[in-house]
Amino acid sequence: MNSKERIAYALSVSTDTVVFEMGPGVSGKAPAVFEACFPGRKAVVVADIHTWPVLGEKVYGCFRKAGIPVQQYIIDKEEFHAEWKYVDMVDRIVEGAFAAAKRIEEDPAAPESDPQQAFRPASDDYYILVSVGAGVINDLCKLASHHHGQSYLTLPTAASVDGYSSFGASITWHGAKQTFECPAPVAIVADIDVIAAAPKWMTAAGYADLAAKVPAGAEWMVADFVGMAPIQEDAWHISQDALDEYLADPAGVAAGEPDAIAGVFEGLTLSGIAMQAARSSRPASCCDHLFSHILDMEGHRYGGKLQSHGFQVAVGTLTMCAVFDELFKLDLMQLDVDACVAAWPSLEDEQARALELFANFPAPDLGYREITRKYADAAQVRVQLQKLKAGWPDLKGRLQEQMYSFREMQERFRIVGAPTDPSQIGVTRERLKSMFPLVQLMRFRFNVLDLARRGCFYDAIVDPLFAPGGAWEL
Repeated sequence: MNSKERIAYALSVSTDTVVFEMGPGVSGKAPAVFEACFPGRKAVVVADIHTWPVLGEKVYGCFRKAGIPVQQYIIDKEEFHAEWKYVDMVDRIVEGAFAAAKRIEEDPAAPESDPQQAFRPASDDYYILVSVGAGVINDLCKLASHHHGQSYLTLPTAASVDGYSSFGASITWHGAKQTFECPAPVAIVADIDVIAAAPKWMTAAGYADLAAKVPAGAEWMVADFVGMAPIQEDAWHISQDALDEYLADPAGVAAGEPDAIAGVFEGLTLSGIAMQAARSSRPASCCDHLFSHILDMEGHRYGGKLQSHGFQVAVGTLTMCAVFDELFKLDLMQLDVDACVAAWPSLEDEQARALELFANFPAPDLGYREITRKYADAAQVRVQLQKLKAGWPDLKGRLQEQMYSFREMQERFRIVGAPTDPSQIGVTRERLKSMFPLVQLMRFRFNVLDLARRGCFYDAIVDPLFAPGGAWEL
């Protein structure tokens, strides 16, 4: 398939997005797209102090020229994360309560509403949000629109994340990074002139977020193989079929070449549509993203600054590439299934382990909740390990076709300008190693570390990363 065919196929199976305009100068089409999707409605352009001068002001002017009732709201923060406080703020913007939104924005101790009580009845008097910015603004607009029973229009300003088109929004609520279910935008208008001119580090972050689909795909293959998460064919093809092509030109991405950056943006957008098709982020993330979620939940900063989602994911992606490198060294046809089953802990033991590991975490009950959801009893583990033992040669071959080695991915990140070492985002290798047990436990999603725990080869794929000669040698 060529690019147009891939986009058409993705839109044919998307559940939420019906318009994906991408090309030079297409931001001028935003008013026409808005009128087609939201006839007779009024708009509010939401941007921040960085994206307003880049694109927001132009879009606002285009809406006024087109005669569409429009307001503006500029988030006056140098940096901010997708926290529930800001969801409450954008909720007020939808309702036209701009002064109330500004009070929330300016109050560092603004109380967080209850997500279960945040829904409000739809009303034609509400504003339709026009998100102009990167991942955080998009997620805030996505969830706030859902709270009011309506969709929104997004104009991305950088190829930095896959969340523009994804089902769900990653928001921190009471210290815990969670994915809240909500539809993707009905329309995406991606001006490549603007996106290609974004700061290089943002594009590098997007390249890394796209590259995370490599190990995420491998972990989905593992989960599918043992019967824990069947691969959904439409979502798989949308996110994976052209992935190597999208990642093929890191030098062009680093040089700011519009065609190369358009490829990265297309890959990110289609990844998000794959999440729509799956109604889950399973096609796009697994352990690679969980390292980033831990850092977000702990409020991690380096040099006094929050680190980008894509840069944190870059470290997680490299780490999982190294994990798979070690996995491929094992001969799992020699698994002693009986011994593994005999050593398998009870649910109560796993719950106690989770409580101990997460005792000082911002969400201390997170691991307990998630391991309770995904625990398998000894009989299930036996079946899974027997299947793994018998089918390892075939599974290993397919995983090797999917994966990039640690060194290959590291070189691509070096070229594109993404982190190649955890120290570049202020994380020590000792700290990275200590995150592994949290990563394994913190989400219901079955991952390769879960498999390793079942098969008693967890230490064999984690410890070598930090041993002499390992990817993250201590």
